Amino acid sequence: MAETRLVAPPLPSTPSGVGTAGSRLPPELLRDACRRLGIMALVGAALWVVGDFLGHFATWSMSGRDPRYWSLAGEDFFAGLSIVVSLGLYYYTRRHERDPRFALDLGLLYMVYTSVALGLMIHWEKVPNGLHVFPVISWIGAIILIFAAIVPSTPGKTLAAGLFAVSMNPIGMVTAKARGVWDYGSWENVIVMHYPDYILVGVAVVISYVMTRLSLQVAKAKEMGSYKLGDLIGSGGMGEVYRATHRMLARPAAIKLLRPGVLAKGNEAAAQLAVKRFWREAEAAASLRSQHTVELYDFGVTEDQTVYFVMELLDGMDLEALVRKTGPLPAGRVVYLLTQVCESLEEAHSRGLVHRDIKPANIHIGRMGLRHDYVKVLDFGLVKSVSTTEDTVGTMTGFTPGTPAYMAPEQAMGEKVDHRVDIYALGCVAYFTLTGQKVFDADTALQMINRHLNDIPVPPSQRTELPIPQSLEKLVLSCLAKSPAERPQSAADLGKALLAVETEPWSEDKAREWWAKHQPA
Repeated sequence: MAETRLVAPPLPSTPSGVGTAGSRLPPELLRDACRRLGIMALVGAALWVVGDFLGHFATWSMSGRDPRYWSLAGEDFFAGLSIVVSLGLYYYTRRHERDPRFALDLGLLYMVYTSVALGLMIHWEKVPNGLHVFPVISWIGAIILIFAAIVPSTPGKTLAAGLFAVSMNPIGMVTAKARGVWDYGSWENVIVMHYPDYILVGVAVVISYVMTRLSLQVAKAKEMGSYKLGDLIGSGGMGEVYRATHRMLARPAAIKLLRPGVLAKGNEAAAQLAVKRFWREAEAAASLRSQHTVELYDFGVTEDQTVYFVMELLDGMDLEALVRKTGPLPAGRVVYLLTQVCESLEEAHSRGLVHRDIKPANIHIGRMGLRHDYVKVLDFGLVKSVSTTEDTVGTMTGFTPGTPAYMAPEQAMGEKVDHRVDIYALGCVAYFTLTGQKVFDADTALQMINRHLNDIPVPPSQRTELPIPQSLEKLVLSCLAKSPAERPQSAADLGKALLAVETEPWSEDKAREWWAKHQPA
């Protein structure tokens, strides 16, 4: 996930972007078009290299292998400059902070520049007198059609850029005549030779209109129930999270898409079982009412078996991003945050639900109304009921659900689990927030699991310079006990023990000051 997980503000009623007929492309389709533009620019750079080499080779071969034709000429300058421009556009489209709309406008400028380079390059060398002039479709005409199919734009922009681009051949001919390298006769020959390219501009406008409409139909198809998808704000192994808005209420939300077919690796029966399980678990998660559990608004399954969860949109960042950004947290703040997590888990556990993937990335910290450092536990859409006897999605697809760095030993071994696996994971979270480091370091998931099974954790006070009360350290290490019986036996017990820790307290006033300084509203 990005640093701001499930962040505000809400989407406008009409997503911004490039469009036609009063419609606009949503951001994710703009990003796809931007990636295609980058690939086309990279291909363009390669074609300039190959084309320039083959041009020298062809003239060398047809001239009886005269070595003078391998000498650098004016065409090589245009080719070299075009390679640099193409690579520059490619690298810009790959930048994380790029603006896709601006990049697509750059794409049209790139098309015009390429046409200028081709127009000058084609007409640079001397042409034999008496060369017959006849109508042709040039490389520039082909490039205009390619751009219309790949780079979405308005018909007006496509028309203007296309007319400018195809005019480079006539301008190149006029320039060649002025330089004395081609006497093509009367000026009418310029139009006669290149009128097919001008016809292709009209074709390009039609293609641009059709392709943009198709993109808008794809965007319309990405509506989930009463919600319309917006910008992509996070992705992971199981799916993606998008900003969304309710079509009637204009309520901002976040939609998580899960694809059981991918998890089931093409096994249709397993995919159907996964859908049923997700549905049942979503119903269970929707019943949770703790103020510190992310609220689930809606859920469903699309025709292509994509499961979607509609959740509240949150303002802030996850706990992992917070620690990565600021370093280890003071003990008082850790207690303040984890007691809120315990409230969320206490309700879930009381209903027989086990989260199974408690980790810093699933604990959101932010603002909620006038409250600061307000915790929301995420990803309750994949909880497991301790009374469930059927195979889990993880079992069906050959892996154990969870994150190895925060996984209890019994969970890693695939044994039957209960709510105490969440206590273990929360101990790992506490360790990470106090030290800025995971309980164990390992190069692979299997090595990490092995360390959780066999190694004794180093006390967190030995891995940070910040003071950690002895009672808090003892509590964290008890959560990390290999045997579930030696851990705190409930989230409620852990929450009470956290509140009993004697440390400099963290308050709402301190939280408000921190957020005002580090992430103003």
